[in-house]
Amino acid sequence: MSSPVALLPPELILVRYGELALKKKNRPMFERALVRNIHEATRAVSPVEIERRSGRLAVVPERRAAEVARRVQDVFGIKSLSPAWGAPSEPDEIVALARAVLDDALRDVPAGRCVTFRVRTSRADKSFPMTSTELDRYVADRILPGPERVKVQLEGPELELGIDVRAERTYVFSKRLRGLGGLPVGTLGRVLCLLSGGIDSPVAAWMAMKRGCRVAFVTYHSYPFLGERSKKKVIDLVRVLTRFQPSARLFVVPFTDVQTTIRDAAPEAYRTVLYRRMMQRIASAIGARYDYQALVTGESMGQVASQTLENMTCIGAAADLPVLRPLVAFDKEETIEIARRIGTFEVSKRPEPDCCTVFQPKKPVVRGKLETCLAVESEIDVGGLVEAAVRGVEILDLTPE
Repeated sequence: MSSPVALLPPELILVRYGELALKKKNRPMFERALVRNIHEATRAVSPVEIERRSGRLAVVPERRAAEVARRVQDVFGIKSLSPAWGAPSEPDEIVALARAVLDDALRDVPAGRCVTFRVRTSRADKSFPMTSTELDRYVADRILPGPERVKVQLEGPELELGIDVRAERTYVFSKRLRGLGGLPVGTLGRVLCLLSGGIDSPVAAWMAMKRGCRVAFVTYHSYPFLGERSKKKVIDLVRVLTRFQPSARLFVVPFTDVQTTIRDAAPEAYRTVLYRRMMQRIASAIGARYDYQALVTGESMGQVASQTLENMTCIGAAADLPVLRPLVAFDKEETIEIARRIGTFEVSKRPEPDCCTVFQPKKPVVRGKLETCLAVESEIDVGGLVEAAVRGVEILDLTPE
């Protein structure tokens, strides 16, 4: 029987694809984007080398492997990942390493508790002298620490020891850390998210990232009715979201003149709908200037007065770009659950107003009419307001803190 080995930090991280594995002829493009995003996500932690290996990636960090693995979990396009240790592809060497990995995994199990367990081998090297099933049995027979610690269970075990046999080396792991799935950011184009300080729009941005979009942000700031704390809240939200893409551009639009003009010219009930129509126009103009292909909003059908079908139709009609609404059928609890998970909820719930609360109507229109919006807008200089707002934009390029 082989001697146990001292378990050093993981040698590499095995990364398994999500749905990009189904992309057939386009798969290399998605793989290149995934490799690039992993490099960018881990740059502040450790340099890494990344190798493509028949349906998965091997991420080899120079140092701090556990922290690298945590960062890789935030990269879209990954189904799961496993910190793994390597040994020569010889049966007794594999056994020695497997025993050390199992002992390390059992340290997290309370004393006296028995866990269900199995060994599962995948054999990329078909010249290896044992089949996968034979190596499963060979290793299990030699590493089990006794019935008081583990019980073999082939279906749904609590602890699964994975063995990945390759020609150059064999890798052993005990954890499958869940990835985010989706598609690599940057593979499906560039979009501009209208970001308030609320709960919904950051989640909508995150969901657009999950579908492969590179997301920039536009927010509207009405000084002096809103202070710097309101602006900082939005900046902090963008910084949280840069966990999931390497960096983000934020366009801060001066919105005071737009709001005061609408306040003075429009029926009170229509103020919010008209604010949002101007937001769509300004975002479309920024999108056209900086080559964004669509707008993203956090609208959810029926959640507030401006999000009835009629009002959403009025608002969307002002956009010159397609409007994507990832949350349109979500209820608030579903959105909050995601916000908590991705880290935006605590920032979003800070009690800072956004610009839609400025001159907010007491009784907002619920079923707005497009012809009324157009009639009001015919009395104001819509084009001049949009041009001035775009000209006054402040551009911030943000990275994680």
